[in-house]
Amino acid sequence: MKKIEAIIRPFKLEDVKVALVNAGIVGMTVNEVRGFGRQKGQVERYRGSEFTVEFLQKLKIEVVVSEEKVETVIKAIAEAAKTGEIGDGKIFVSSVESVIRIRTGEENDAAI
Repeated sequence: MKKIEAIIRPFKLEDVKVALVNAGIVGMTVNEVRGFGRQKGQVERYRGSEFTVEFLQKLKIEVVVSEEKVETVIKAIAEAAKTGEIGDGKIFVSSVESVIRIRTGEENDAAI
């Protein structure tokens, strides 16, 4: 099993959700996060004053899938989240040792 974490632009959430549902993914976790990368923030104006917002708002989507679905999920997220501009985000893949569904006690692939 693999955990796929994607950092995306907030307005791309619905597109990514639809792409994941179409790829057969039935569950995900979404968190609001802040950060910066190569963008290094952005300059904004408020009442005539300029200020730099260093940490930009992003969303982090987390999905745990079986090994067979990893490439499908990565492709779905990458295509749905892409704008072609700097700041589109990143996708991280890591191994998951075990999963247990609390309600039923199911484990691993059955718990996903």
